Amino acid sequence: MTDPCASERDGDLVVLGGGPAGLAAAATAAEDGLRVLLLDSTPWLGGPIWRPGPGATPPRVAQRWLARADSAGVTIWPQATAFAACPPDVLHVERGRDVCRVRWKQMILAVGAHELFLPFPGWTLPNVMGAGGLQLLVKSGWPVRGRRVVVAGTGPLLLAVAAYLVRQGAHVSDILEQASWSALAQFASRLAWLAPSKLWQAATLQTRLLRTRYRPGCWPVAAHGADRLDAVTFTDGTRRWTRDCDVLACAFGLVPQLRWPGLLHCRLTPRGVWVDDYQRTSCDRVWAAGEITGLGGVDLALVEGQIAGHAAAGNNLAAARWFARRARLQRFAAQLDRCFQLRTELRFLPTPETVVCRCEDVTWRAIEACSDVRAAKLYTRCGMGSCQGRICQTALQFLQNWSADHVRPPAAPVRVGSLAGADQEHADAERTELP
Repeated sequence: MTDPCASERDGDLVVLGGGPAGLAAAATAAEDGLRVLLLDSTPWLGGPIWRPGPGATPPRVAQRWLARADSAGVTIWPQATAFAACPPDVLHVERGRDVCRVRWKQMILAVGAHELFLPFPGWTLPNVMGAGGLQLLVKSGWPVRGRRVVVAGTGPLLLAVAAYLVRQGAHVSDILEQASWSALAQFASRLAWLAPSKLWQAATLQTRLLRTRYRPGCWPVAAHGADRLDAVTFTDGTRRWTRDCDVLACAFGLVPQLRWPGLLHCRLTPRGVWVDDYQRTSCDRVWAAGEITGLGGVDLALVEGQIAGHAAAGNNLAAARWFARRARLQRFAAQLDRCFQLRTELRFLPTPETVVCRCEDVTWRAIEACSDVRAAKLYTRCGMGSCQGRICQTALQFLQNWSADHVRPPAAPVRVGSLAGADQEHADAERTELP
């Protein structure tokens, strides 16, 4: 159920993120007796993966979880952006032009992941976009019928996006997968016994793409055009081809959204947020579930969400019943990591003139002179634009092997007036704590 935004709100449990993990956590905790408030910044629930297209309904699995959350009494705030946390336990949330203070006793982080973009010459041209981003645009009504599309990058998302675009009438000429044939063959052989249903899903997608060239061991090196994309050049490390196209959908995997874990000072690992067996983070009364704990797909996100929801409600026995299934799905996720690990050649895609930070127009030449993310910020303003480093800093962590910079509020773009109120409350809290 939804309700209007009051100036103050409290609850037993606040869940940040309304994707599969967040929905599962909220519904499970509410069924165990907690008063649950679910916040999501989008107008719909289910995350990008369950977002329906124009005139369509959500998938059946999404409808089941939405129904469970509703029947359990979960309070849902769509289009609610949590942007700051004030000690000890207050969230500042913007809904429209209102700002709400949410007092929380426990919190589950389920904020998902975003696409990893690697800069190369021409990647800032119009109609060069993320694979998942293009899918969301089409679901929102952006026309692709009759357009020539190349899909590039890495991971199972490429096949899913390409198949969806073909169903919408696009002509997908090529799928460029940077992983090698041998890595894919090894992955498929392990799927045959580890997750045969996943292998069947991949085979089904391939049958829908019989007219599309699938090119493992290939990646884009340049996009061409004057005021919009006209063609893309790609390579297998030895030869180069150029293909005329209208749209390039390009993403090199996913990156966990770690701004909220960073703001709360949760312990991190190379995969994402550290959690114990019950999805509890290193921060008191904070759990995490889904892609922010490590990329593993929707099935793993649902299981982790249920474990976190049960554990937050103190129902550890019910949470433990999901441990074995989580372990199987984590083995599948580990295979994904190994198969689709980014190749070294991708570190050399940018030329000196390639724009790396598109918000501030910072080139690779300027970045190369810096020693770390902080220096890049100070000397070039890289990461200081409207996306606050969500695109360029994740790319630089791969290109330069740099560590992420520390996170400061706001966790998401909001109005200046909303920030002013939160800043004043932080200042008041600090004065109160002074001896």
